[in-house]
Amino acid sequence: MRIMGLDYGERTVGVAISDELLITAQGIEVIRRKEENKLRQTYARIEELCKEYGVEKIVVGFPKKLNNELGDRALLAQEFAKNVTRRTGLDTVLWDERFSTVSAHRVLDLADTSLDKKKKVVDMLAAVVILQNYLDYLSLQKDIAAFKAANPDITSQLDEDESGEDESGEE
Repeated sequence: MRIMGLDYGERTVGVAISDELLITAQGIEVIRRKEENKLRQTYARIEELCKEYGVEKIVVGFPKKLNNELGDRALLAQEFAKNVTRRTGLDTVLWDERFSTVSAHRVLDLADTSLDKKKKVVDMLAAVVILQNYLDYLSLQKDIAAFKAANPDITSQLDEDESGEDESGEE
């Protein structure tokens, strides 16, 4: 199984793909278009890449505002994700992408990348950041489930502690 990460922008979509073990994300390409609303070729390219890489799920960056509200870009990302699902038939997850582009720029700055090259790859690198964060989340969920399965006594105690009761059984 592979997961695709997408960083949806006004005129570009950065694309990343996971490895088959869902451990790492790799940048694949930046899909460019001349106008924001001209997405037919973008969706077709995403479909091609899904087939080529055997993608089973897609993660779309969800650009929430810092106060967690949804702005215009977030609403456009929701619509884009809905259309990607319709076109590919695959499950699509919206994933908080706050600071993904900032992180991508920092990596490129550390690599002493020229401004021209940054413009060409920053969206792809942002897609890598989005997808890698999602993969790390999945890995953490597996680790938590494995810990709970291996330590039922400890986890039952944790569940009791979370219910608000103290050791004597009183609240």
